[in-house]
Amino acid sequence: MKGIELEKTYDPKGFEDRIYAHWKEAGAFKPKTDTAHPYVMVIPPPNVTGVLHLGHGLNISLQDIAIRFHRMHGEPVLWVPGTDHAGIATQHVVEKRLKAKGLSRHDLGRDTFVEETWKVKREHHITISRQLARMGASVDWSRERFTLDAGLSKAVREVFVALYERKLLYKGNYLVNWCTSCGTALSDDEVDHEDTPGKLYHIRYPVAGATTQNSEPSAQQGGDFVEIATTRPETMLGDTAVAVHPDDERYRHLVGKKVRLPLTDREIPVVADTYVDRAFGTGVVKITPAHDPNDWEVAQRHGLQVITILSPDGHLNNEVPEQYQGMTVQAARDAVLAELKAGGFFIKAEDITHAVGHCYRCHTVIEPFLSEQWFVRMKPLAEKALAAWKAGDIIFYPRKWENTYRHWLENIRDWCVSRQLWWGHRIPAWSCATCGTTTVSRTDLTACPHCGSENIEQDPDVLDTWFSSWLWPFSTLGWPEATADLASFYPTTALVTAYDIIFFWVSRMIMAGLEFTGKAPFRDIYIHGLVRDKLGRKMSKSLGNGLDPLELVDEFGADALKFTLAFLCAQGQDLLVDKESFKLGSKFANKIWNASRYILMNLENRNLIETPSLLPVDRWIYSRLNGAAQGMNDAFRSYRYNDAAQIAYEYFWNDFCDWYVEATKLSLREGDDAEKDRATTVLLEVLAESLRLLHPLLPFVTEEIYGKLPNIKEHQGSTLLINAPYPGYDEQRANPEAEQDFAFLQELVRMVRTLRSECTITPDKKIRVLVRLDAGHSRFLRENGKLLKLLAGIGDLEIQDQVPLGTDSGGHTRPTGSIGLVGSGFEAFVYIAEAVDLAFLKQKFTREIEKDRKFIGGLETKLANEKFLKNAPPELVAGEQAKLADALKRTGTLESYIRDMV
Repeated sequence: MKGIELEKTYDPKGFEDRIYAHWKEAGAFKPKTDTAHPYVMVIPPPNVTGVLHLGHGLNISLQDIAIRFHRMHGEPVLWVPGTDHAGIATQHVVEKRLKAKGLSRHDLGRDTFVEETWKVKREHHITISRQLARMGASVDWSRERFTLDAGLSKAVREVFVALYERKLLYKGNYLVNWCTSCGTALSDDEVDHEDTPGKLYHIRYPVAGATTQNSEPSAQQGGDFVEIATTRPETMLGDTAVAVHPDDERYRHLVGKKVRLPLTDREIPVVADTYVDRAFGTGVVKITPAHDPNDWEVAQRHGLQVITILSPDGHLNNEVPEQYQGMTVQAARDAVLAELKAGGFFIKAEDITHAVGHCYRCHTVIEPFLSEQWFVRMKPLAEKALAAWKAGDIIFYPRKWENTYRHWLENIRDWCVSRQLWWGHRIPAWSCATCGTTTVSRTDLTACPHCGSENIEQDPDVLDTWFSSWLWPFSTLGWPEATADLASFYPTTALVTAYDIIFFWVSRMIMAGLEFTGKAPFRDIYIHGLVRDKLGRKMSKSLGNGLDPLELVDEFGADALKFTLAFLCAQGQDLLVDKESFKLGSKFANKIWNASRYILMNLENRNLIETPSLLPVDRWIYSRLNGAAQGMNDAFRSYRYNDAAQIAYEYFWNDFCDWYVEATKLSLREGDDAEKDRATTVLLEVLAESLRLLHPLLPFVTEEIYGKLPNIKEHQGSTLLINAPYPGYDEQRANPEAEQDFAFLQELVRMVRTLRSECTITPDKKIRVLVRLDAGHSRFLRENGKLLKLLAGIGDLEIQDQVPLGTDSGGHTRPTGSIGLVGSGFEAFVYIAEAVDLAFLKQKFTREIEKDRKFIGGLETKLANEKFLKNAPPELVAGEQAKLADALKRTGTLESYIRDMV
């Protein structure tokens, strides 16, 4: 057999694109449908508004790891890719481009504007697809979907009509969240509430019929006005009542009377309602039904007039006094305050911080706005979704998110699904100008089905983006048609997504799946954290702290990106990263490359043999590999990605590279040809299985190396690693005795190596060592003495058996010129005087002890400080305590070395 050359330097650019193309051409991403129990995921569809960010990189990486793991287990695996049309976001991108040209969408007209938006979609879709491929996403491209494609559009229309027929969808005038910039209604979940500095303004409302308007005494003292407080004084122009609590004695005499609304010629009633909190403020609340959701409810109970004072673009309309008409909200606020002060109605203003709703897309302040919209009745759907969770049909990882899910469903409100946009699924409802009937239809109408008139018009609005997204798990598989994919792959198995869209998407998908298929759309819901910078800040353009996943792939490779993110992704925690973080994955991939390169380049004149015999060190590595396989299988199946990555790292870097590969050098250098062939065969078998173990986490580098191994076997007609079987736990490989023996050897080697390092003995200098043993490991150490000498750099090794350890009697004294090391079941004496100058070494250790004692003193002072212990984060205190323990241990070790030099 000839040696096999890998490139000297690990360079992922040299093979990642080639390997991805090979996988794709080989059909490796397509599911085999000849077996039962498929593993299915649908990708959370990224918006076609731009490029993928690092949060997408995390989400894609975690899904790909799970998909590859289950594919290697022989399950038919389907991972459906796709993108979301992202109504508001995509329209905003196009309108921004038009604005730069001095145009608006109205200048183009609806059809032309939609055509322009399709161009943007196609442009961004190409970028997103390229990013997914560069990151190694093993999605089935033949099943790619888009939320506005023909099949999904049919599903959306079917659901809209079905909900209408089931009395779960209705249209009406209700108070909605309105974005004056986007010009559309938003659902409650699309409003971001932020704590914002503001003012609370106190204003007098005169009691109707009073002789004066602005005397000092208050109404509860028999005066002639009531005092209200508001953060938005301009909305008083739309007030239609003031409210007090029915049990509030201070105002009972005013109930049924009226107050005069300042700056207008209107009088408004005083109503009694339990909504009012008597203990808050003055106990009097202004009621503005068209611009506050709570006030809307009060108005419905009392039959109050509803006055809308805003136009859709955020300017005051003609329902307000003429001098305020056409003003922006802020301009009207300033003008109203000025006139209140001039008229003696203004009392005071207080600085406050309050939660203000903003549009989740353009960040404009949201206005409560009375508008005719379409709504879905959510409570009946939510009840089914809650029942499915209680029955165990869905499982959250980690479980803490169940509380969020339950709370949201138990407090759900009807969902406003209509949007005043042009890009999206147009609402399939037609209004007849002749008979006034509205018809909802699965097919486009050209005439009114009620009166036959052709004077009909389709609703101009489109549906909320999430209305197509909530159907994603089954619409992507062909629903409402009874397709083969729907029969084979629905329900899907798992959903991997971030916690910030549990409301938007996860809960709604469960509701839709149960309502329209009778089944929950997935069983497992893995909720991962957000990617943040090292300071814990969310990554954003404004902060300039974002990381482009493709730039990271270009610099470090796709495997480095995937492995690093998995390694850092602990359940229930956000990931804190910077660019330097990805050196972790890069170094690990480089280690895999270099270890494999060393093995492959030393195959010259070697022959593989059938059923090679195993040395103790071989049985040890197989047992360690077996334990790693068991741990990684358990971790992957419970979505503990960081645990799987850490097990992989520890096994390959420590057990395989640092110990086993080093140990095999004994056979490969000193053995005869038969022994070299045996050792080479076992080493290649362990490497091949190790690469299979690592593949889900580092697919490219493992595939590239695996394809060059001379010992790989065809599996189900393929020699590709992506299709190879994943290692599982094998009871026959478990060897606690071998692990115990080797742990003993490792402890002895580590202690000798540490002493060599402390004494600055160069690696090429061999040392003399005496080892005294109890009864436990004598045979093992004698049989593996050459291995101990190789690993610890020992030239002359003497072993004494059955010695009572820790005594100097019976002739077993510490040899002159040696330093003693004590471990579990052994004492080792290193003849240090033969390797270094003892006087110089003693001075060195003394200086280091003095330095360590100063360091220990500082730590002890810090840890004795009650203020530090009380205020410092627990992890910082624990870190300082660990430093102290390590320093004390090191000082004790050096002091023992000095004692041995006497």
